[in-house]
Amino acid sequence: MPRNWLDDDHTGARIAHHRKLAGLTQRGLAQRLPYSYSLLHQVEAGYKNASPDLVSAVAKALHIDVTALTGQPYMTELQQDKLDSLIRPIREALDLYDLGADPDLTPRSTEQLVAAAEGLCSQVRATQLNKAAATLPAVIAELTTAAHRTPSSELWQALASTYRSAHDVTVKLGFYDLSGIALDRMDWAAQRASDPLLGAVRQYMRALVYFREGEHTIGLRLIGAGHTILQQAPRTAQSLAVTGQLHLGATVIAARAQDKDNVGTHLANARSIAMQTGEQGHVHWLSFGPANVSVHEVSANVEMHQYGQAIENAAKVHLPNGWAMSRRAHFYVDRAHAEMETGRHEAALTSLLQARRMAPQQTRYHSGARETIRRLVHARRKTPDTLDNLAAWIGA
Repeated sequence: MPRNWLDDDHTGARIAHHRKLAGLTQRGLAQRLPYSYSLLHQVEAGYKNASPDLVSAVAKALHIDVTALTGQPYMTELQQDKLDSLIRPIREALDLYDLGADPDLTPRSTEQLVAAAEGLCSQVRATQLNKAAATLPAVIAELTTAAHRTPSSELWQALASTYRSAHDVTVKLGFYDLSGIALDRMDWAAQRASDPLLGAVRQYMRALVYFREGEHTIGLRLIGAGHTILQQAPRTAQSLAVTGQLHLGATVIAARAQDKDNVGTHLANARSIAMQTGEQGHVHWLSFGPANVSVHEVSANVEMHQYGQAIENAAKVHLPNGWAMSRRAHFYVDRAHAEMETGRHEAALTSLLQARRMAPQQTRYHSGARETIRRLVHARRKTPDTLDNLAAWIGA
């Protein structure tokens, strides 16, 4: 066990810190949660994993942001990955939206800018976060100027897509304030593009913000708003894919709320739509289809603490060739969580290593992966070198 396992840099310690700031005892806080005093005690001491739903419940009870408890962003690791210096230019680029065209800027052609926006999406899906973060500010600046000078649906769509990439990069690195701003900018551009599919995707992504915060009711209302926006779009394979993705978003939100009936309904709706669409990997980069339905079912199992069922369902998942590395890695993190909770520690380590190979930066900054690694370290009297290396890599 690393000597710094029980230091002040784990989620349980941060829960204890903010609980004390609120003037609450452990029993006092436990009374405000749908969790036992015993579990809270063990989490604060670092002996049990702080699950995402417990973290969101604590944040809600203490009236603080989830990031105060998760400790994101991880500045030491960001500095090691040379990502910290890339955040400020993104922040500045997000402020350009209402300044009009930059007189000192000569943007590339519309075709080249659309290709640049697509390239950013591709880099994010491949979890090449350094490349995407470095390129984002310039592409946002060019598209903003081009869209103001010669407005067109194509340019506004490309700008909305680039804002979406800004959201994806910043949320993966833990800068949730910036990810929220990026979603607001995405809405601003999507309205000018008159693209209901983009508007619905934006509502889906907003709903996932509330999923992280544990505000299940608001999250499901945002999903409903996304369905309403889609009524403006013709029925096509693309609009069906977005509809299905909205149902998948509702599935995991309902799962965190432990609403099994809603989980079953939304999952069944998504599966029915996926049978009609097949794999749709390039509808605003959503990767909707049968594979994503199966992966979300595993996520829902984990959220509802059905770990044995999660492992059983994970064994049936077949990920298509060319599927986004970001989605593949997320699946293996969920799988590792279920394996760890059922005592399959070697299997959990294998799954985490697989996630790391596929998407190293995403896995390094994934709060669920970090907590699972910490839990594995604590559970082992003698940790193998691979686990020691993994723990050191995340800063445990």
